[in-house]
Amino acid sequence: MAVDLLLGLQWGDEGKGKIVDVLTSKYDIIARFQGGPNAGHTLEFDGIKHVLRTIPSGIFHENSMNLIGNGVVIDPVVFIQELEGLKQFNIDFKSKLLLSRKAHVILPTHRLLDAASEASKGKAKIGSTLKGIGPSYMDKTGRNGIRLGDLELNSWKEKYRALANKHEELIAFHSVDIQYNLQEMEDEFFKAVETLKELTFIDSEEYLHQAQKSGKTILAEGAQGSLLDIDFGTYPFVTSSNTTAAGACTGLGVAPGQIGEVYGIFKAYTTRVGSGPFPTELFDEVGAKMAKVGHEFGAVTGRPRRCGWLDLVALKYTCQVNGVTQLMMMKGDVLSGFDELKVCTAYSYKGKEITHLPYNIEPENVTPIYSVFKCWKEDLTKMRETSKFPKELNTYIDFLEKELELPIKVVSVGPDRTQTIHR
Repeated sequence: MAVDLLLGLQWGDEGKGKIVDVLTSKYDIIARFQGGPNAGHTLEFDGIKHVLRTIPSGIFHENSMNLIGNGVVIDPVVFIQELEGLKQFNIDFKSKLLLSRKAHVILPTHRLLDAASEASKGKAKIGSTLKGIGPSYMDKTGRNGIRLGDLELNSWKEKYRALANKHEELIAFHSVDIQYNLQEMEDEFFKAVETLKELTFIDSEEYLHQAQKSGKTILAEGAQGSLLDIDFGTYPFVTSSNTTAAGACTGLGVAPGQIGEVYGIFKAYTTRVGSGPFPTELFDEVGAKMAKVGHEFGAVTGRPRRCGWLDLVALKYTCQVNGVTQLMMMKGDVLSGFDELKVCTAYSYKGKEITHLPYNIEPENVTPIYSVFKCWKEDLTKMRETSKFPKELNTYIDFLEKELELPIKVVSVGPDRTQTIHR
């Protein structure tokens, strides 16, 4: 059986959690393949809003298994807090949630090192969420990291102590004033580790291989967005993992030839959290209206999101890099009632018109070129079928499909499960 992927195509916050929740009934296994608790997937149903950080978005479905793959980095403290927040729903985590032994562990000193590194950059900050994600992946690639499987060994605390001591030396090297009480942080950390060890650790690549052989359906769930990919994103203003389709192969142990559908999620406009270039960003009342109507604040950090028009140059790029097979457009309802809509179809790059994403999209090099559309006035949030769509919305969707050469199979008109329209 092929493994299907669900990916964000912009700078994250596209609404992946909602769509995973909607799709989960079709799949036996939902598998998270990269990232850490710096991302928040928001799901809303039965009048309740849920924010998941590390746990896959299929956890609320009775018949689905949920796997955290080797490409994920796990903070035991945050993870246990997340479990505590879900206790009221009587979920059997021991049987429904599986953790790869090869997933790396975020230590308290990773978070401190993250803060020290970001503070030392001054105005050149990359906009880190300060969750320890970057330092954890640095230790992974530096072959120093601690993995979940290590926690099953009697000697793991010795390895922890050596790595934490090294981190404290690096924190001092940054020469910034970071106030902390490591003893308190470690007490909380070691307590969380003991609770974490009560869950089910597995050799996840073998589990998935056997699941495929037995005909199980699998959906790989990405975090962040493709423009934050460590290789193909707007470097250095990116995350520390591969958020694109290739990351599912390395983050789960799935062979490239076994990838099936690639669902690409995008907003009807564009948002970005933190620093970094953003060609279509709006600094006027139109951008402010997008942010207000769309409730554009980070699910985990609460940080306000920068808003702008849809950028088709960037979107074509991420569709190509990921091999997207079908698209899902989110938050079309947010654009209702605007005077007009703009879509960036090309860049003026150093005085020349281009339609591909260049190496550098800083404002001194790139100016967006727009197509303008009439906007719909109708409230989309009450609509449940495409026959009710206003003609302006259909024109907008038809244009995007033609430009991207891909079908838009789902249009979301609100945060609830029921506000998901299949085309």
